[in-house]
Amino acid sequence: MDIDLDFSDRNKVLSLLKHIPASMKTGKSHNTGIYFQKIPINPLTGNAAINYKEAESRGYFKMDFLNVSVYKDIINEEHLNKLIEQEPLWELLLQDEFVNMLFHLHGHSSILKKTKPTSIEQLAAVLAIIRPAKRYLIDKDWTAIMNEVWIKPNDDEYYFKKAHAISYAILIVVQMNIICNHFLSQGAANGV
Repeated sequence: MDIDLDFSDRNKVLSLLKHIPASMKTGKSHNTGIYFQKIPINPLTGNAAINYKEAESRGYFKMDFLNVSVYKDIINEEHLNKLIEQEPLWELLLQDEFVNMLFHLHGHSSILKKTKPTSIEQLAAVLAIIRPAKRYLIDKDWTAIMNEVWIKPNDDEYYFKKAHAISYAILIVVQMNIICNHFLSQGAANGV
């Protein structure tokens, strides 16, 4: 188990915190994982000397600090709440150019055109079925998708847990609203 924390610039935060970068099986640095506890260190790389899966089995606790550039456009908490509460233009999820601007959805226009999500929960389910463990649900109807999408798979295939998917779906709605509000304000500034 680990915790994921999203930042507009993870490096700014990490520069303030004493930490040890996690390692992959190859010995290469994990893209996002870090440890705040004492863990054996590879003196050549400065990374954890054991890979993150082995470290977890030994009781080490990894945290993932992720860069999420959407946050750079958030002014404050009030602005964020307004963007969350604003109903997005769901039909834009059927436009390839728009989808390709979105966090976690770029390149998945065909799935969005099949599923046509119109709520945060449906969008979260789409995020889940993009992942390998739930990909078999792509051609199912919403009833079948919602009945199966949050059931933990029996194997080790990559999947999204519901809480993770809902969080990212809300962030995508925020991003959709940022993009739309930007174009509306540009149009108003240009007298359109």
